[in-house]
Amino acid sequence: MVRCLRRIAVAFVGGTVLAVGVIMVVLPGPAVVVIPAGLAILATEFAWARRLLHRVRSTAGRCLTPFRRGATGRRRATAENAEPPAEAPAEARRLRAS
Repeated sequence: MVRCLRRIAVAFVGGTVLAVGVIMVVLPGPAVVVIPAGLAILATEFAWARRLLHRVRSTAGRCLTPFRRGATGRRRATAENAEPPAEAPAEARRLRAS
């Protein structure tokens, strides 16, 4: 009996949060935060929500990979890997000396 009431309460709260998140897709609001939160609430009791939440997380991870530091193979210049400054051409050195 208690388990059944818990599932109903989780379904109601999670469904409400998920519905608000879906509405925020067209209205102003943080839909990308609210929708996974609703799925996380539902995932505590329902396997379909757990699978959908896993799919959302993996898709978000793939979309964010190019923006993570070092994911594209480029490295930021630091003291260890920075190139030494190029020598000034002879003409520029002569002008500075005058």
